[in-house]
Amino acid sequence: MTGCTRSVWATVAVAGALAMPALFGASSAQATPKPDNSWIVNVDIENDAVAGTDRYYTAGQRVSVVMPSDLTPKWASRVGRALWGDGMQRIAVGIDQSIFTPSNTQVTNPDPHDRPYAATLTANFNLIQDKDNNRSILGLALGVAGPSALGRQVQNGFHDLIGDTENKGWGYQIRDEPIIQFTSERTYRLPMYKFWGLETDALPSLTFGVGNLRVYGQTGVLFRIGQGLQSDFGPNRIRPGLTGGDAYTPTGRFAWYIFAGGDGQAVAHDMTLDGNTWRDSRHVSRQPFVGELEAGLAIIAYGMKVSYTHVVQTQEFHGQHGGLFQFGVFNLSTRF
Repeated sequence: MTGCTRSVWATVAVAGALAMPALFGASSAQATPKPDNSWIVNVDIENDAVAGTDRYYTAGQRVSVVMPSDLTPKWASRVGRALWGDGMQRIAVGIDQSIFTPSNTQVTNPDPHDRPYAATLTANFNLIQDKDNNRSILGLALGVAGPSALGRQVQNGFHDLIGDTENKGWGYQIRDEPIIQFTSERTYRLPMYKFWGLETDALPSLTFGVGNLRVYGQTGVLFRIGQGLQSDFGPNRIRPGLTGGDAYTPTGRFAWYIFAGGDGQAVAHDMTLDGNTWRDSRHVSRQPFVGELEAGLAIIAYGMKVSYTHVVQTQEFHGQHGGLFQFGVFNLSTRF
C-alpha cells in the first residue's frame, strides 16, 4: 500500500468513525416531508478526462427520471412502509452505461494482467423514501455486461467524433452476461452549525449491493457548507460511491453548497475486474478494499440543479498503474 493510499484510507477511517455513531444512533421518529408532485430529469456524466487520462473507469453516463410522489405504485408504497415506516415516496427510473479499459489502449492484445476491457448497460428502478433528515433507497438494476453493452461503439464513436485515436483492444472485453443487481442505501442529513448566514451539515451513509455485477458494502460521510441544505441529500453519482439520490426538493429559489467527504468500500466481487461469472474471460486480482475522497460544488436555482464532483480513488486491483485514480462527475437536473 502506497503512502498516498494510506492517507486516503486514514481520512476515510476518521470520517467514518465520526459519522457512524450518528448513522446508527439517529432517531426514526422524524416528520415526513410534504408530497412533491414534480417530475425530475437527471443527466450525469463521469469521465477521467478531467485528470488527463483515458484508462480504467474511463466513462460513465446516466439519464434518470423521478416521478411525482402521487404516482408511486401502491405495492411499492407498501414495501417502503414495511421496511422503513412512514415517509414521502418517489420512484426513479433510469439507464446508465459504464466503460472500463486497461492503461494501454493502443495494443490489439492488451496486457492480461491489466484491467480488462468491459462495459455495462443497465436499466435502474429505485424506490426513494424520505423523512425530514434521512433518505432510504431500495434499487434494482437489470441489464447486460459485455459487447451488448455497446462500450466499444460508444467510446470509439466519440473518439472518431473528436478526432482522437480509437482504442484497439475491445476484442478482448469480458463476454456478454445478463446483470441483476440489488442495492439498499440509507443516508442521514445531520444539521451541525450555522454562522454568517451559512449552514453546515453531515451526510453519513451506508450502502449494500448484491448481484452478479458487484457484491460490496460501503460506508462514508459527506460534509457540506452553504445555504438551502435541506433541498437535497448531496450531489448525484453513478454507484458505487457517495450519491445523494436522484430526487431533490428546493427550499427556495436559490441554494448552493460546497462539499467534501470520503467513503470506504469492501468489495467481495466485481465482474468488471473478476471477469464473467460462468464463462472464461480476462480478469485481474481485485483489491478487497477501495477508498475514495471527493469534493465539489452544487447549485440549485429556479428548480434546476448543477453540480461537479472530483473523485480521488485508491487502486481497485493489484498492479494498477499511476497511483491514485481521478475522475470528474458532472450533473444537470431539472424539475417540471
